[in-house]
Amino acid sequence: MRVQAFMFYGCAVFFLATDVVYWLWSKDWTGTTAMALAVGLAGLIGFYIHFTVRRLESANGGPLYEDDPEGDIADAAGELGFFSPHSWWPLFLALSAALVTLGVVFGWWLVILGSAATIMTSIGLVFEYYRGHFSH
Repeated sequence: MRVQAFMFYGCAVFFLATDVVYWLWSKDWTGTTAMALAVGLAGLIGFYIHFTVRRLESANGGPLYEDDPEGDIADAAGELGFFSPHSWWPLFLALSAALVTLGVVFGWWLVILGSAATIMTSIGLVFEYYRGHFSH
C-alpha cells in the first residue's frame, strides 16, 4: 500500500503545480482555492495511507503482503473484516440530513428537528450490530 500513498503524494504535487500556474495565468480566487483544496485533500489521503501502512507494518513485523515483490496472492488469504450485509440506517441518516438542509430554507424549527433525527440515526447506525437480530 505504500505505492498508493506515493500516488496520492504525486497527485498533491501535481495539483500544487497546476494551482500555481492557474493563479499566475488567471488571478481567479475561486479556482485557485478549489485547486488548493484538492492539494490538501490529496495530501491528507496520502498521509493517512502512509501512516496506516507504517502502523500495519510495525504490527505485522515486516512489509505488508502487497509490498513484498516475492509474495503470492495466497499470502494475503484470510479474514478481511466484517462487512454489513444490509442496513436501513444510511437511508434514514441521509433523510434526516436532508431534513436539516431543508430546515435552513423553510425554518429553523426544522433544523432542530432534523438535527435531533440526525443524532438519533447516527447512534442507530453506529450501534446497529450491538442489539437485536444481528448482534454478536
